[in-house]
Amino acid sequence: MSDDKPSLHAAYALKTPADNKRLYAEWAGDYDRGFAAREDYQLHIHTARAFVGAGGQGPVLDVGAGTGLCGAVLDDLGVGPIDATDISAEMLDVAMTKDIYRDAIVADLTEGIPVPPGSYSGIVSSGTFTHGHVGPDGVDHLLRAARHGAQFALSVNAAHYAEQGFEAAFARLVTARAIQKLSLVEVPIYGDLASGPHKDDTAFVVLFERG
Repeated sequence: MSDDKPSLHAAYALKTPADNKRLYAEWAGDYDRGFAAREDYQLHIHTARAFVGAGGQGPVLDVGAGTGLCGAVLDDLGVGPIDATDISAEMLDVAMTKDIYRDAIVADLTEGIPVPPGSYSGIVSSGTFTHGHVGPDGVDHLLRAARHGAQFALSVNAAHYAEQGFEAAFARLVTARAIQKLSLVEVPIYGDLASGPHKDDTAFVVLFERG
């Protein structure tokens, strides 16, 4: 990794699941120190706190868990058990060294998650639903994994919320009564120590319950 943070720019430029696998396999060993700490990454903290504030509880599936940043906050807040899923086996290998998760599931969310229907009372995701990662169709796969009444807290990059179809998708799910109690909380993705063109980016934490 160079000092001009090419991996952050690469993450914003991802287009396919294969792109994700390549980038995060390379990034796994340095992600916490080389990205999260350097960029003062805060989104996982806001997402976990919003989930707990909405009454979320375990068992929880941490979607796009990466190296376990969001899971660690949930664990600190007393939430559990927590399972992790991610497209990157290398990222999950790092996450499982932290003694946070009950299980790790390597899966491409665009193709679904190999768990029995209704496995979870809570679903959280920080940093996965955005341009180049996972689009709104991924939410349907998560609904299958959730129990009726399960609490969701999904972060969506605010710049992409309408233009990438998330707003329309959630409206469709509300109309179909697949989800209920939909609300949005806008939060900063990075803290005060961040620099660069994305330092002021925000995300919506999308809160809802499975219908």
